[in-house]
Amino acid sequence: MKKIIRVWDLPIRLFHWLLVLCIVGSLISVNLGGNAIEWHAYFGYSVLTLLVFRIVCWGLIGSRHARFASFLPNKKAILDYLQGNSPRVLGHNPIGALSVFALLFALMVQVVTGLFVDDEIAFQGPLAKYVSSSAASFLSEIHEGNQVVIYTLVTIHIAAIWYYKKFKGENLIKPMISGDKEIDPSEEANYLPADLGQDSKDGALQRGFALLLLSVIGVVVGYFITK
Repeated sequence: MKKIIRVWDLPIRLFHWLLVLCIVGSLISVNLGGNAIEWHAYFGYSVLTLLVFRIVCWGLIGSRHARFASFLPNKKAILDYLQGNSPRVLGHNPIGALSVFALLFALMVQVVTGLFVDDEIAFQGPLAKYVSSSAASFLSEIHEGNQVVIYTLVTIHIAAIWYYKKFKGENLIKPMISGDKEIDPSEEANYLPADLGQDSKDGALQRGFALLLLSVIGVVVGYFITK
């Protein structure tokens, strides 16, 4: 009988899938142009809200596998993983952790620079009026060029999911939907006992607290972009 372990709490799962939705919506709306640029901005503000929640709050006080401290990689961990000398993990492995941090950073650069974008035609970011035209132009260029970085990281992310499914028989999407990871008894020895013995907390109190934090962050972001 397989061992069922709660790895991803509901807040982190909702963060993940809402972020996917907002990135896709942002991509579609920016390519449609015209009035759709306003939707592009709304998706951007939503991404900003989600990132602040993930980085400032849930990455520090979330459940075990959501906290950055649980998967912050170091040189030895990365080398051991690449050489196949590290135990399996329930959450992010060292290379996966690097890709997570890289994507979060790239997305934060994108949404922050987007606040200062001024194309002088159809859209002006809510903070563009606070900087010079040259600064707004510079940040607009970063915003446009950084799209390539995000597309590359997203492609790598999708390719890694396919690779693990195809060659390692590990479904990375299912746990991000259900929250649970199924461990076959024959594979338990490949994991650290501490990992297998600690489920991530995912109760009503924690979920309610996460909703409260996200709501407060949303209100604060909304205030600053409309001020």
